[in-house]
Amino acid sequence: MKNTLITLFAAASLLLSGCATVAPKPAEIRAEGDVRLSGRLSVQVAGSTGRASGGNAGFELSGNPRAGQLELSTPLGSLLARASWGPGEAMLQTPGAERSFSDLDALTRELLGEAIPVAALFDWLRGHPWPQTPSEIWQDGVGFSQLGWRIDLAGLQDGLIVATRSAEPAVTLRARVEP
Repeated sequence: MKNTLITLFAAASLLLSGCATVAPKPAEIRAEGDVRLSGRLSVQVAGSTGRASGGNAGFELSGNPRAGQLELSTPLGSLLARASWGPGEAMLQTPGAERSFSDLDALTRELLGEAIPVAALFDWLRGHPWPQTPSEIWQDGVGFSQLGWRIDLAGLQDGLIVATRSAEPAVTLRARVEP
């Protein structure tokens, strides 16, 4: 059965009651060019019935597209899940389970309900296209399209980035990045 962000939010009650925890972070090794971004994240995935699924969480994205970590937490700060990746590996740690995946797309599909281009998020959340693939800047200058996603930067001054993918299933990712 496919875990989604909603399932992780259900696990929050276990975390809040102290019945389950995610192990502490390993010692952090920062490489040149590493990024640390945090804030709130909302992912909505449209279902085949026209109904959307998804959820909200606090997030901390650190590292870089080659090796990094994405943590999702409850509004009270309890850790729901930790995704980490490096060359040739991607791991998902949740309360009571740790799983490995063939790649970061498979991991995010399991974690969020649909594959999210995490490598590109490092740049998108800072308001610019990922330099590894072509992009198209919108005529009004408040966003761009890349990898089949439309990145709306109209709220960037307030830290809000909205990424939408219209291909089935449609996905909307909203992130409010803390200064």
